[in-house]
Order: sequence, then structure tokens, then C-alpha cells
Amino acid sequence: MIYTLMNKHTPVVELNIDEETGAILKVTQVVHPEYLPVGIAMIKGVPDRKSLNDWWRGRSIPASRSGIREALEILNVSYTEQLLTKCYGLSLSDQYWINPKAHPFKWEDINFFHNPFSDDVGNALFGQATPGSELDLLSPCNTSDGWLRKKWKIIDGERCLIKSGSNPFQQEPLNEVIATSLHRRLNCGAYVPYRLIWEDQIPYSICENIITPETELVSAYHIYRSQKKRNHHSVYEHFLLCCEHLGIPGIKEFLNYLLAFDFLIANTDRHFGNFGAIRNVDTLAWAGPAPIYDSGTSLWHDQVTGAIHPGGEASSYPFRPTHAQQIALAGSLDWIDFSALRDIDEEFRVFLSASPYIDEARTDALCQGLKGRVRQLEQLALQ
Repeated sequence: MIYTLMNKHTPVVELNIDEETGAILKVTQVVHPEYLPVGIAMIKGVPDRKSLNDWWRGRSIPASRSGIREALEILNVSYTEQLLTKCYGLSLSDQYWINPKAHPFKWEDINFFHNPFSDDVGNALFGQATPGSELDLLSPCNTSDGWLRKKWKIIDGERCLIKSGSNPFQQEPLNEVIATSLHRRLNCGAYVPYRLIWEDQIPYSICENIITPETELVSAYHIYRSQKKRNHHSVYEHFLLCCEHLGIPGIKEFLNYLLAFDFLIANTDRHFGNFGAIRNVDTLAWAGPAPIYDSGTSLWHDQVTGAIHPGGEASSYPFRPTHAQQIALAGSLDWIDFSALRDIDEEFRVFLSASPYIDEARTDALCQGLKGRVRQLEQLALQ
């Protein structure tokens, strides 16, 4: 079926998409290539189909998503990629979508920022939908990434993302909330605030959408792919050069803060897919780095109590394999007011103590672990 890939109101390219697999079979016409997603390779004036397919498939729910097999059965689809055409590729993270050429829509009438959307897909992803019932698949949940269960929901008129934790400790939502408190205390960088909700004794983190109808979130992954990496450049150097080439302001300062923050929480999953920059979709001007989000996979969330130790060799991404190595890229740490972090472990204890999944011994270990990370960073700042 022929679709026009749109960036809000702007037609970008025409595509032939296989309805069964969701794959882009051919680029049939190029209209406004300057509005293509960042990082799409061009070959002789035409977007590379493989590159475009990688971007398109990257919009779908990953096959590694917790509970996805059961959800697909409820939704009566075989692959997560099939859900892309069910919602016309619409997202709450950017303004890209596919418009059927035979029966076109207007962005105003179909986007998820202004129009209601179904809760059916989100409920299925959380195991809360009834198999066999007739479901409405028009949902921004179809284009959500990540391996933890999550869903978009309209709450008091706001588009909110609700995210679960993982067994056995269900700790990730609590980590998001203590990360929010850390950001607030540091008072040095933009961040997405999270709050905690409980449903049937299960914790979930919830945050409001940071993207507006005028903006888009561009992942660091696509920024990194916007230029060919030279062999003598490190991953860190190449990323900075890509940002400089694109004209993204404030990246070095942002990375300094991000690396220090991730050191504090021993974040083991700050990959190129969960940070990035924000761009205006109409003018294509860069606003700067996106506020920091998605910090739940940290603070020994999946480690047994005996393995929780602040001085351990915590693995890191995306620039160096350990935090001990990666923090060296941050430069001076004299901007950190460590006095604002003195009792952060006791605040963490309050959240942990309310969880039925975390016992007293684990609570003590986690609080000591966080306190130890603060102490280590303070020692590094004095060197």
C-alpha cells in the first residue's frame, strides 16, 4: 500500500509498505528530503531503504518487551511491526506518521497530542485486556520502545507515560522517583519528573510527556548515525562531532551532568536510545538536549542483596565500559553541591520501605550503596 511519510504537515517521501510485515518495500517518490528523520542515509538523492526500514522498525514495540507475546495474542497480530500501520506510525515522541495516499487524513484530525486515543493496546500490554474482544488499535503505545511494560494514558487532559518494574524486586519505578529527587537537589540540569503510583500493590512510575505538537525527540542513536565515524575518534568524540555538525547547542555541558548523575545512581543502561535532543519540527532548529529521562535501570535494581556495593565495578554505557572510566570524560565536578545530597539515602529509605518486594536487609544495602556513590563522587571532585 502506498503511504506518504509526513513530518506533521510536510510530505517527506512516498513509500510502498507491506501491510502483512510492516516493512518498507520501496521509496516511490522523494518530496522534501530535508525533513527526513535524522540519521537516514541518502544514496544518489534517494533515502536508503535499509536505513529507512531500520528507523521504521525502531518505532515499533521491541520483541524483547516483557509480556509482549501474550499481548500480541490478545491484539490478534503476529508481529509488533504490524501495529505500526494500525496507528499510521503516529507517536507522542515526534510528528512523523504515514498518510494513506488513497484516503489521506489531516494531521489535526489524527494526531495523539490533540485527539483521544484507545486504551486497548496499553491494557493489553499490561495484561489487562480481554482476549477475543474487539479492540481499537489506534494508540501511541504501538510506537513505544523499551523492554519494560509501559503505556500511554490521558490523565486529567495530560498525556502520561506509565511504566512498570521487573521481577523480583519491582524497583525501577522507585528508582525513577529517587532520581527525580536527585535532579531536584543537584539543580543543574533539565530532567523529566516522575512520581510513583500503586495499583494492586504493584508500583508504577508516571511522567507527563515532554514533547509538544511543535517538537520532536531525536535519540542519541540517530544523532550518532548522522555522520560516518572515523577510526581514530572515540565513541564520545564522534558523538560530540555529530552534535556540532548538526548544530545542537549545549551538548558538552549536558553530557558532563549526565555522566555525573549516572555515576551517582550506578546506571547500567544509559544507551543511545534513552537520551537525545529536541528539534522543532516546523523550522528544523535544534532546541538543545532533551531533559534526562528513563533512569530506572540503576541502583542495583536486578542484583541480589549481597551483590550491592557502592565500590563495585559498575558497568556503564554508552561511552566507556565502567563508570570509573566514564566519569573521567565529565571534566570538573566543582559544580556539584554535595551538601544538598547529604540525606538522600534516608529519602530513598522511605520509598523502599513502602514496597512489599524489598525487605529490610535490601533496603539497608541500597541506602548504603547510594550514600557510598555520593561519597565516591565527592572524593573524585576533590582530586
